[in-house]
Amino acid sequence: MNTLSYKTISANKETATKEWVLIDAEGQVLGRLAAKAALLLRGKMKTNYTPHVDCGDNVIIINADKIKLTGKKLTDKEYLRHTGFPGGQRIRTAKEMFAKKPTGIVEKAIKGMLPKNRLGSELFRNLYVYAGPDHKHEAQQPKVINLNSIKEHGSH
Repeated sequence: MNTLSYKTISANKETATKEWVLIDAEGQVLGRLAAKAALLLRGKMKTNYTPHVDCGDNVIIINADKIKLTGKKLTDKEYLRHTGFPGGQRIRTAKEMFAKKPTGIVEKAIKGMLPKNRLGSELFRNLYVYAGPDHKHEAQQPKVINLNSIKEHGSH
């Protein structure tokens, strides 16, 4: 049998087929949008997916300020951070975060779903979140994606 016919192809930086995709976040639920965006950033749905290579797409998210949070999350969900000093724990609710920086909530949700290593930081740079309907990537001619068409792995 010809062993050359079934070699596993491993993508690298040069051979990765990266595209630009546009997601409209209006009326979408935060966690579900984040999970699908993270999947696109990672490139897990591609046939040439390679775990240690950035072979995902560049994702642009518009209307991040029109995102939905279910239940009482807007008032009850808390974001913790620490200044590094004793007693320096700071708490902010989702509503406060929204008022300060509406794109921050979406970015934080997606960042938490990416790997916590150098590759994860690299992938996070391929994400562009905008509060309004305008973005500055018309030159890249992004492909508009319908989130309902994306099937997540593991949901049977």
